[in-house]
Amino acid sequence: MQRRLPRFLAALLAVVAAAAPLAAQITVSFPAGVSSKPLDGRVLLLLSTDPSAEPRLHPDSQLVFGTTVDGLAPGEPVTINGEAAGYPIRSLDNVPPGDYYVQAVLNVYQTFHRYNGTTGKLAPDRGEGQRWNLAPGNLYSKPAKVHIDGHTKLAVSLTETIPPIAPKPDTKYIRHIRIQSQLLTEFWGSPMYLSAIILVPEGFDEHPNAHFPIAIFHDHFVDDIDDFRTTPPDPDLKPDYSERFHLAGYNRIEQQEAYNEYKQ
Repeated sequence: MQRRLPRFLAALLAVVAAAAPLAAQITVSFPAGVSSKPLDGRVLLLLSTDPSAEPRLHPDSQLVFGTTVDGLAPGEPVTINGEAAGYPIRSLDNVPPGDYYVQAVLNVYQTFHRYNGTTGKLAPDRGEGQRWNLAPGNLYSKPAKVHIDGHTKLAVSLTETIPPIAPKPDTKYIRHIRIQSQLLTEFWGSPMYLSAIILVPEGFDEHPNAHFPIAIFHDHFVDDIDDFRTTPPDPDLKPDYSERFHLAGYNRIEQQEAYNEYKQ
């Protein structure tokens, strides 16, 4: 026999449901054509009011909300709601209603079986310098302008894949090397590489038996030597303004200093 709730309790539940704040519900998924296997990673939802660049590529900080996924299958939606961690606004529920450019990114994780017997899922660097918005292999959606408020029901599809980074070509003076590290490969349980960018002196190729002094500069995630150029500054370069140094034409100064480095 089915028992009914007392009338006063049913009325109370109806009042509570009516008083509950409305919240946006946004789902993110990827089609099988992008990846036929489940993926681990961090789903990031970006909201922007500036159409000058994709939200993931915008130079200024935009709204971002994220949640971690483990074994997300193709076509399986993950919901981004008020529970997702957000920055600089803590919750999606607190986003002011309005029109936004919406984009989602899946920062894909790799499983590492380390030498010490532990297993971890991490986002490996793929040559982009640990920038999830540029990491090759990460999935993303095309930006779309939508209205966000408590009634929003939106499905976002990660239809795009960030392509691999083309290697920088060697020149007469600049060489790029990449060497697999046996120790790092053994520890991480996956191929690991060390790379270097070498600025060779004048006459290096013509004198293969000569010995030259070496200066080592340790940096992180650089892919080329930008402060070295063999040609004078571009006379047609439009001068920009450096907010960091409060200086106009800083890009011209950089090119001149790079050319001075070559001449020296």
